[in-house]
Amino acid sequence: MEPQPSSLSLSSSSSCSTNDNTMPLSFSPVWTESDKTEPLQAVNQEKASTPRSDTELLRFMDLTANGGMRWEDVEDRFDRLAITHCQIDPVIKWSDFGLCIGMKQSQEFANQLLRALRKSKDCNFCMRKDELHSYWCRMTDPCFNSRMQIFFDLCDRNMEGRMTEIDIKQTIILSATTNKLFLTPEEAEDYAALVMELLDTEKRGYIELPQFETLFKVSLSKASFSNNHLSIRHDPYHNFDRVQEPNSRIEILFRSYWRRAWIVLLWLTICSALFTWKFLQYRHRAAFQVMGYCLSSAKGAAETLKFNMALILLPVCRNTITWLRRNRSVNSIIPFNDTINFHKLIAGGIAVGVILHGGCHLTCDLPRISDSDHVIFRQTIAAQFGYHQPSYFEILSTKEVASGIGMVILMAIAFSLATTWPRRGSPSLPKSVRNVTGYNTFWYSHHLFIPVYALLIFHSIFLFLTNNVNEKTTWMYIAIPVLLYTGERVFRAMRSGFYEVEMLKASIHPGKVVSLKLHKPKGFKYLSGMYIFIQCPQISPFEWHPFSLTSGPEDDYLSVHIRTSGDWSYQIYSLFQEATLSGLNSYPKVHIDGPYGAASQDHIKYDIIVLIGLGIGATPFIGILKDIVNGAQKSSHCDHHSGCRECSSRKSPLKAYLFWVTREQSSFEWFRDIMKEISNSSEKQSVVEMHNFLTSVYEEGDARSVLISAIQALHYAKNGIDFVSRTPVRTHFARPNWSSIFSKLACKHRRARIGVFYCGASTLANELEGMCTKFSTKTSTRFVFHKENY
Repeated sequence: MEPQPSSLSLSSSSSCSTNDNTMPLSFSPVWTESDKTEPLQAVNQEKASTPRSDTELLRFMDLTANGGMRWEDVEDRFDRLAITHCQIDPVIKWSDFGLCIGMKQSQEFANQLLRALRKSKDCNFCMRKDELHSYWCRMTDPCFNSRMQIFFDLCDRNMEGRMTEIDIKQTIILSATTNKLFLTPEEAEDYAALVMELLDTEKRGYIELPQFETLFKVSLSKASFSNNHLSIRHDPYHNFDRVQEPNSRIEILFRSYWRRAWIVLLWLTICSALFTWKFLQYRHRAAFQVMGYCLSSAKGAAETLKFNMALILLPVCRNTITWLRRNRSVNSIIPFNDTINFHKLIAGGIAVGVILHGGCHLTCDLPRISDSDHVIFRQTIAAQFGYHQPSYFEILSTKEVASGIGMVILMAIAFSLATTWPRRGSPSLPKSVRNVTGYNTFWYSHHLFIPVYALLIFHSIFLFLTNNVNEKTTWMYIAIPVLLYTGERVFRAMRSGFYEVEMLKASIHPGKVVSLKLHKPKGFKYLSGMYIFIQCPQISPFEWHPFSLTSGPEDDYLSVHIRTSGDWSYQIYSLFQEATLSGLNSYPKVHIDGPYGAASQDHIKYDIIVLIGLGIGATPFIGILKDIVNGAQKSSHCDHHSGCRECSSRKSPLKAYLFWVTREQSSFEWFRDIMKEISNSSEKQSVVEMHNFLTSVYEEGDARSVLISAIQALHYAKNGIDFVSRTPVRTHFARPNWSSIFSKLACKHRRARIGVFYCGASTLANELEGMCTKFSTKTSTRFVFHKENY
């Protein structure tokens, strides 16, 4: 296909034309046969409905970083870097130019920018402050054409006012390197040829500024060139759908958190009631005359400890929870998605109870026993001590106290290693500490609960202040939870033995990710959004780790993606990498257990869902998207009547948005085939919109990425494939502007109830949850937030 010549109305003059430069132009979303006549005329046919500021169109300075960059900031950096020779004006080295203007991470691009500003191939000489200020003024000039000229000079290596295909190729390579994109010289050459094919219509072998401006405006076109319908742009001025009377923030918060609130309130009520009951009971005992309120407080705390030691096992009984959440009535009032958080909350209650109970005994009760008046001692509690008033150290050596101290030590080890920093091996920890921490250390230390429960039973049998069996109630509290948890562990061992899992295929992806494709065991049924546990006996016969299923419920196989983030995952990656590279197809044996319910499973409650994943956090949503697309295809081909039970039983959202945020271009290889399949399958139904965000690339309008944007637009128009992700899904650059995204969703789906599902770091979870509350309050759309917790 060869484009026809077209007349251009773009002027190469340096004068500023507001109408021509502030209105981004549209671009054909697909380069079809009907578009072959005038691809450049198509650029000029439409003007965007919403004008954008000149600064957004092209900027050399990172004006949004650190609250906004001003000349004063540049000047301050100059003063700190300046050197003085022979009492002449202070100067900086030419190599410090990038640091002064905020391009410290893009040194090579800054060097080329300086060359363009100086219009000289040799720019290796020092710079005065007035010279730097003149460059600052040119780079921040409100005149679009002025900044366009600088960018053209940056690409024009020979400074001849003409840009050849070699110049374009070199600039493409520079831009790709600056944005940490992988690009071969052959690919850069193809993209340069694509640009010349489009712009050099007269076959002169070069292009000039007017043609280059056309290319630039193509990349800034407001019209989306992908098959997505939600325009994702950084638009802080977008007016979302405000309700006439804003919803009460208290009402929104109540709707969002009432399930958590009543569970926590019930837990606090029970703990308070138990504490009060036991406190008052011992207030009237004879021992109170010796130990006073210290005894009542210790015994009240002990009663809450019994309750919490029983309760803490229930949130980790995953089979029971998965079974309970199938019941809609129970699932509607109990927040099963927060079981891990509730587990942590109970652990906090146990820690408080241990401190209060142990502290009162060790620092108050026991000293009072040994130091009390002999007469009062004999009249009250002497019988429990064989009429011998023991010393403090004699009491510490008793079975009751020794077992209690042993429990505290074991629980302190387990609790401390379960906190965030040791569990994740935080770099902020000393190296000597990191060597003995990590997920495996957390996993094994957490199983100290087995001797803790044994000591708890032992401790409760030998209470020295009572001989009444009816008051030794610890076993009554923990019997059922312990039996239930033990049954779950036995059931897991039995079920994993029943499931004969055959490894069909293992693939190694960049970023140290391995994808496993497993034979689906007979009778293994699951819903999209669920996860399984995996064990590799070659690594450890005891460790089970959770992974989301990336296969759909109707697939005849199971698939998971594992990214190395700890000892166990690194070992399994190494094993499968070795097996794959050997070519013998002899894979390590793995066992699976599940499936288990997760927050993503609740996507069926909503007609519209928003799925947000960071990096490997996209895994819970791949199976959901496949299931939605398959459901839409079956419904479209259903020949039954409108009340078809088969169709109504396949309840799935009417619209799904996926926002996948990743730091490395190579990450797109993880789900490339799957995303192509979903994109192609959902094209006709339009039930799924996928948006990729690559944070290593500078945001739209930045001079360091604007050429990449242009190449991206041209390549997609011609081939229907995004050249960054190598999929039909467009890749957006930089971090998402969540405020703009939620605003557009609120406008597009007014008065709808949208489920927002997130898997990733907790920092962004807090921001997204705040966004859901904010836009549910200010608009007629209600956003309900869910976060994956395994």
